[in-house]
This record gives sequence, C-alpha cells and structure tokens, in this order.
Amino acid sequence: MPKLGVNIDHVATVREARKTFEPDPVEAALQAEKAGCDGIVCHLRKDRRHINDDDLGSIKEAVTTRLNLEMSVDPQIVDIACGTKPDQATIVPENRREVTTEGGLDVAGNFDRVKEVISSLAACGIEVSLFIDPEEEQVKATSEAGAKVLEFHTGRFCEAFNRGEDYSKELEDIVRMTKFAIQEGLTACAGHGLNYQNAGPIARIEGMHELNIGHSIISRAVFVGLYEAVREMKDLIK
Repeated sequence: MPKLGVNIDHVATVREARKTFEPDPVEAALQAEKAGCDGIVCHLRKDRRHINDDDLGSIKEAVTTRLNLEMSVDPQIVDIACGTKPDQATIVPENRREVTTEGGLDVAGNFDRVKEVISSLAACGIEVSLFIDPEEEQVKATSEAGAKVLEFHTGRFCEAFNRGEDYSKELEDIVRMTKFAIQEGLTACAGHGLNYQNAGPIARIEGMHELNIGHSIISRAVFVGLYEAVREMKDLIK
C-alpha cells in the first residue's frame, strides 16, 4: 500500500484570498497527521502565492511525520530550504503565470543546474526527489543527477480519466516507468491531479511508494472536515 503525503498549500490559498490569518496551514498539517497521513507536503513558490516563509518555519517545527518541501531551483529558495532542512525536497518546474505546476521537470535539459541543486540540498542532509514526467530519458537523468527519489507527474492520466477517455496508455506509461525507476535504484512516487475517483489505479501499481495529494483532499474537507477527508483517502488507497 502506498503512503499518503497531504499537500496543504490550498489551506493557505484560502487564507490569502482575504489576506488574513485563517485558516492556518499549521493546524491543517496537525489535523492531517492526526488522521493518519504519512507526511506533509507544501510548496514555497517564488511568488509566495500561498505558503510563505513564516508558514514553512512553523510547519517544520510542528510536523511529526515527514515534511516534503516542493521547490524550484531558484537560488533564494534553495538557500531557504538549506536553512529550514525539511526531511525531503521535491524539485519542481515553476512558471509564474501558471495556475498549478504544468508538467514535469526537464531534468535532462537542465542537467547541470539540477545536479548542482541536488548536491547542495544533499549536503544539508535533505533527501531529494525530482518531479518528472513518466519518460525513460527523465528517469535516467534523475538517477544520473544524484536524486534517490522521483515523483511521476500524473496529470495526463488524470485528465484522460476525468474526461471519461481511454487512459490505458497514460496508466501504462506510469506502470512501466515505475518498474524502470525501481530497477535504477530509485524510489517511485506519484502526484498531481489525483482525487477520490482516479487515485485507485495509481495506488495499485506495484512498487509505488507514495501518493502526494492536495487539492482534492482540501476540496473534500470543505464538506466533511479535513480529518475525515484524509481518512477517506487513506482508506481508498489501501
């Protein structure tokens, strides 16, 4: 059974809609842990559109499971990560104009910079994961750059599933690349667009270590509360 990482970014998104102090992402992290999640995920973006620097420090102090910081290769963000020392850092592509992360990191095309950032983070005792598309070239580059973990971008699979289209190719790509990643000595995780309807096929992939899910759980929490929303997702991926 895969582990569950809960992304709490969109609790901060609601707070920032009014530029106030609630809801508190730290409380969200504590509720998610109480409900049985295996880790907390947050993304410190360069534009600070949701999680901010103070949040990150407070979340790091509060989390008792694992903190996975999503981040770009921006030098300032790398310095903050090295100072905060989350348990894990997941390097993602970042475009200021995007609504959410659009596709995986092009590790092969930005190899030197990615490798440099991995080295900096690893030197601080931070486990590094790369958020990539399920493509052989990117898996190989991830391994060669020195990361030990990868997270497959599941966006294409989720979009096909949600539209009621044939998603067999997209699912098979993830299945095949998960097997390949494990052969390369990497830990395989997955995330992006996963929800209560489409997470099942990804959770059943042999060797899948962890699913990282945020928006769907926070959306569900509006109606049933965060504790119950996390419990429902934990039960689903079993």
